[in-house]
Amino acid sequence: MKKGLKIVTIGGGSSYTPELVEGFINRHAELPLKELWLVDVELGKEKQAIVGEMAKRMIKAANIDCEVHLTLDRREALKDADFVTTQLRVGQLDARILDERIPLSHGMIGQETNGAGGIFKALRTIPVILDIVEDMKELCPDAWLIDFTNPAGMVTEAVMRYGNWDKVVGLCNIPVNAIVEEAALLERDPEELFFQFAGINHLHWHTVVDNKGKSLTDELLKIMYGDASNSKSIVANIQENDLIFEQVQNLHMVPCPYHRYYYLTDEALKEEIEDFKNSGTRAEKVKGIEKELFELYKDENLDHKPQQLAERGGARYSDAACNIINSIYNDKRMIMTVSTKNNGTITDLPADCVVEVTSMITGNGPVPFQFGSFAPAERGLLQLMKSMELLAVEAAVTGDYGTLLQAFTMNPLITSGFVAKQVMDELLVAHKTYLPQFAEKIKEIEKATTAS
Repeated sequence: MKKGLKIVTIGGGSSYTPELVEGFINRHAELPLKELWLVDVELGKEKQAIVGEMAKRMIKAANIDCEVHLTLDRREALKDADFVTTQLRVGQLDARILDERIPLSHGMIGQETNGAGGIFKALRTIPVILDIVEDMKELCPDAWLIDFTNPAGMVTEAVMRYGNWDKVVGLCNIPVNAIVEEAALLERDPEELFFQFAGINHLHWHTVVDNKGKSLTDELLKIMYGDASNSKSIVANIQENDLIFEQVQNLHMVPCPYHRYYYLTDEALKEEIEDFKNSGTRAEKVKGIEKELFELYKDENLDHKPQQLAERGGARYSDAACNIINSIYNDKRMIMTVSTKNNGTITDLPADCVVEVTSMITGNGPVPFQFGSFAPAERGLLQLMKSMELLAVEAAVTGDYGTLLQAFTMNPLITSGFVAKQVMDELLVAHKTYLPQFAEKIKEIEKATTAS
């Protein structure tokens, strides 16, 4: 075993970083972290400096022998790294605001990882992640890439399919939250229960059984959706889980909170538009929360994660990110839900695509639990959305306009036809700084707009 670990966090200036540092501190007996490199870009330099100094205070307060390095030079950081984590946002929150505002202005769902906004986050993010992978091949070829950057499923898909890099795991805190909060609803210890998740990131379903093999799924559905008093979302940016009980009861599986956008599209859109008019988009609210957080982080006496970070929407992030590093490094064989290659786990989807499934995390990476096939209600939506993801990922890599339009046309949260094309064109122009692969097409769109 090595004497110490070198971990690189790209997007180190994120407001989430203190949660990650806390996770490393709590696991230091098993994860002997010697070097933590926080990498960011020029645009994020100020935040990186604030978070970096706080990270140093946290490490010092914990009396851990670990050096924290801040750099804008990614290649310097990556050399000989053991693990690389990504939590970046290309274009920062201003880009997310556009992802939400532009679709909403045309009467469509405006959301960070779903619909038009989710596709455009993928378009901006995937080329950057693939560049990171190329650097890793040269500078740290044995490292694992742990991706927390959304849309995590599509990013992981791109890394495996186009980056030809299998040592990648996509992570999301939603399954972690679900296990803790649903166990509490059942008045059980999470250790007594087995949750099996299957689907794709932000579009999965799960079942739950106790340690004697008894299914508790239908009981949980009744508690969550049959009793209005328990109707509360586990995700900060999604309204209450007020799904139609008869529908979810028929599934005999618990849907991910993001299913609300697909099962109750009209209601979700109505609420988003109302919020948009009254208090701005979710991204604008998050910007306010982040401003408050960074003011806290500036406090030279603050050497621990503040409670306000939970409002940011990343609760239990460190549990997901640090547990998976711990489980790979020490071959702990923890049971976690991750985005990884399907390999026949879900028989309804291609073997070579990425899925989000319950897996055992070994020293060689995730080993998924076999799931099998979905019933028609879940299968139809899952196959549609996975096909849409594959098109969006291809468009992100190739910059092909027609492929992108196909993804837009397929997505159930995007109005079809010429309105979809208009929204797509507006988003392309709005994000042109971060979409070099579409540069020629964007020039055409701008020229046509000026002419008209």
